[in-house]
Amino acid sequence: MEGKIKLGISSCLLGNKVRFDGGHKFDPFLVNILGPYVEYVSVCPEVESGFPVPREAFRLVGAPENPRLLTRQTGLDATPQMERWIAGKLPQLEKAGLCGFVFKSRSPSSGMERVKVYNDKGMAEKKGVGIFARALMDRLKLLPVEEEGRLQDIGLRENFIERIFAYRRWRELADSHATAGKLVEFQRRHKYLLMAHSPEMARRLGKLVAAAGTRPLSEILAEYDELFMAALKQKATVRKNVNVLQHMLGYFKKQLDDFDKREMLGLMEKYHQNLVPLIVPVTLLKHYIDKFQEPYLKDQYYLDPHPLELKLRNHA
Repeated sequence: MEGKIKLGISSCLLGNKVRFDGGHKFDPFLVNILGPYVEYVSVCPEVESGFPVPREAFRLVGAPENPRLLTRQTGLDATPQMERWIAGKLPQLEKAGLCGFVFKSRSPSSGMERVKVYNDKGMAEKKGVGIFARALMDRLKLLPVEEEGRLQDIGLRENFIERIFAYRRWRELADSHATAGKLVEFQRRHKYLLMAHSPEMARRLGKLVAAAGTRPLSEILAEYDELFMAALKQKATVRKNVNVLQHMLGYFKKQLDDFDKREMLGLMEKYHQNLVPLIVPVTLLKHYIDKFQEPYLKDQYYLDPHPLELKLRNHA
């Protein structure tokens, strides 16, 4: 893939002093570790919609499914001003070629989930979604999104980063002159990555691609798009990864001797017991793929779904 992945992000996470108190929420992982691989598109809904720094803090008030954005002390209703800005901003972001978005957690404008919403008695429930985050997710339904707080969980972190790289590959296919042959090749290279997330959806996608000669390709692509991203949103588990490793090991029944097979199966069992990280059996499997030049496996995205430098598979 040429160029960096475009990723939307709440501006304060980059260290920009745009918060209500004039501060920021610099995130070292997003800037220092993931940063070299992405081109961030910085967004601060409150500043960009016309509110100053510093400013009175906001909070969500009303029904969780459709709250108002009010200032905390004076009760100023900022909803109309924010909604006007959102109406102009979303088309820009839609055209920007984003492959994901990282929101600031708990923010009344940008929180993805569990944002406090206050009722008319001043009591709060963590059932809200930031007013900008809700609008973006409603408009770009397939776009991978996460919050910086949830990205502290290594499993959620790996899932999100897998999705942004996969979404980039899908956009490149969809934006090119897609053909049935290109879709078949795309599905083939993602087969085991999809299996690691959802074996059921992997089978459904395989059947969908097989029907490419009997249905209009535009219909197939639209259906594939939604199902592909839904499959990857499901979290890969140890059990599903072991299942994938077993399938891939089956390609070497004739080439490997008993010692090599026992070694590989032993590493898979240690991974299953959380004694070694996934990178250990995957590295040995990649060695066999290179050694025996197995054509079907050598370009499977499961083996390298994201840059090794991110070390997302190095945790037991």
